[in-house]
Amino acid sequence: MRRAAIVSLGLLTSLALAATGLTAAWLAGVRVPLASGATYVTVAKTGSAHYAGEPDGTVFILLVGSDYRPGVGGARGDALHVVGLNPTLGQGTIIDIPRDTCAYVPGAGTTKVNSAHAYGGPRLQAEVLGTLLGVSIPYAVSLDFAGFEGIVNGVGGVTVDVPTEMSDHYSGAYFSPGVVRMNGTQALAFSRDRHDFATGDLQRSWNQGYLILSAIGQLQTEAKDTAGRFKLLALLGRHTQLDGVGLTDLYRLGRLAYDIDTSALENVTLPVGSGGCAGGLTPNGDAPGLLADFADDGVLQTH
Repeated sequence: MRRAAIVSLGLLTSLALAATGLTAAWLAGVRVPLASGATYVTVAKTGSAHYAGEPDGTVFILLVGSDYRPGVGGARGDALHVVGLNPTLGQGTIIDIPRDTCAYVPGAGTTKVNSAHAYGGPRLQAEVLGTLLGVSIPYAVSLDFAGFEGIVNGVGGVTVDVPTEMSDHYSGAYFSPGVVRMNGTQALAFSRDRHDFATGDLQRSWNQGYLILSAIGQLQTEAKDTAGRFKLLALLGRHTQLDGVGLTDLYRLGRLAYDIDTSALENVTLPVGSGGCAGGLTPNGDAPGLLADFADDGVLQTH
């Protein structure tokens, strides 16, 4: 149950991504110190970070939710989403990677991809997923269990158009189809639910991507007025830790997150099947074609 609950953490990393779009206002004069409170979100620059010199180029960003909690071992990357943003086309794609997908992890061999975070944090997770997907991932945004409900509640909740009935006592997800303004507890339950679906974790991964889009769209709307910008800046400023990331990086990433219409972002789960490592999954079907379509410019033209 603990791991099932925590996979949803990656969803709220989208809030950090979207909120970096407000850095433009920050640099213009709204000064908020970084990580002056408990650290909820970490934004790390990887060894593949060449994007800073190419502000108009496609950029790939990893959103990862760790299952770390004080007193509990682990720190696996149990919610994994790679976002490709193409500012020239004004479009992008979210690839949702099921946590049990098998991949080569340095130091561990071929194993479940989420173990990379436990071995080397967000940077190694980005390296492993970059190899799996065939892209260079210069930035990783990571969130742990402690920050999930605090950030959702801190922005006043997340509005989600629930697509299907949910009635799952394991996750606590009880929703009828329709628009729901979710608090932190409800958002956690929505993104935990896998028992209501025949495809289990695959549908849960897609639901996480769906919640990412909902959160980004909401923040884009709410950040249009000064009060909304300041509220988000204050929240993320207090609880975000930058690791190798400068304000120029944040500004450029933020412009992407803020300017690209969420209706131009496609949410796709990586096709997988059984096999590949003990109890794991392996990309199958049209996965090679999908990933090649994604890797060239972050946009799916044929899938």
